[in-house]
Amino acid sequence: MTAAGAAVEDSPAEPIIRTRHLSRRFGDLVAVRDVSLEVRRGEIFGLLGPNGAGKSTTIRMLCGILDPTGGSGTVVGLDITRDAERIKQRIGYMTQRFSLYEDLTVYKNLEFYAGIYGIGRRDRRARLDEVIAASALGERKKQIAGTLSGGWKQRVALAAATIHRPPLIFLDEPTAGVDPVTRRAFWDEIHRLAATGTTILVTTHYMDEAERCHRLAFIFAGRLLDEGRPDEVVARRRLTAIEIEVQVEDVDRVSEALRQRPGIESVEPYGHALRVVGRDVELEPLVREIATPKRITPAHASVEDAFVSMVRAP
Repeated sequence: MTAAGAAVEDSPAEPIIRTRHLSRRFGDLVAVRDVSLEVRRGEIFGLLGPNGAGKSTTIRMLCGILDPTGGSGTVVGLDITRDAERIKQRIGYMTQRFSLYEDLTVYKNLEFYAGIYGIGRRDRRARLDEVIAASALGERKKQIAGTLSGGWKQRVALAAATIHRPPLIFLDEPTAGVDPVTRRAFWDEIHRLAATGTTILVTTHYMDEAERCHRLAFIFAGRLLDEGRPDEVVARRRLTAIEIEVQVEDVDRVSEALRQRPGIESVEPYGHALRVVGRDVELEPLVREIATPKRITPAHASVEDAFVSMVRAP
């Protein structure tokens, strides 16, 4: 590492991830376009967007797996193009698919990854015992990994990604395909890691998970749409849109009638209620013109509402 690189890596004031106009092409397809972002040390940073938005391509460039075709970036003080192999030793990376050896026991998998990450034999046993205890894998350590349920596989994969105590962990769609209870437990573990000072960048298309991040960035069609704390992103959206919840009898008829009116951005049914979003329009008089609502109340915008609004914006 150069002296300058060491200074950046050792400075807690510097972002642990910084990109400038990062781009990646696959032939004529632009998967990531001009993405500039910063991730601070010790935070949980969410990179959110639908499938195919460019999240995984971005994370693979940051991990040193893919070279960018434009722009630049640093991760843990190292250049993502010049220092790709050194970055891989300084980070943890958990993919959306279980990537451990399914015919080995949990313990043998973790032992293998400890060796890959250069943990010496003298310290290896103590570190294995430590991570197994922290991950509650004690009763599973002799079990063949391929026989574990999805939630336990997820726990083993996270233990493998953190066994070398990296300062930065990349989690690529870690909760895809798992049940809500397992998702919640996994996020509890993410926050436990963050509390120890570990920085975590997580990609997801589950918008409710954004509420659990310290800061987040929305990506769509390879472009960065917005970045900030969840409440900041929602607040910016509220400045330009009005949202109400309406309880009516004939949900389908009222929904269709509202969608035909100018200024209506979205109408979403929730049982016998409608969530209506409009711009430059008086929503309550408009609803009363169309129907006789049982109740009209202000609605609270969510991170998902903010994202949908940004995607639909002209």
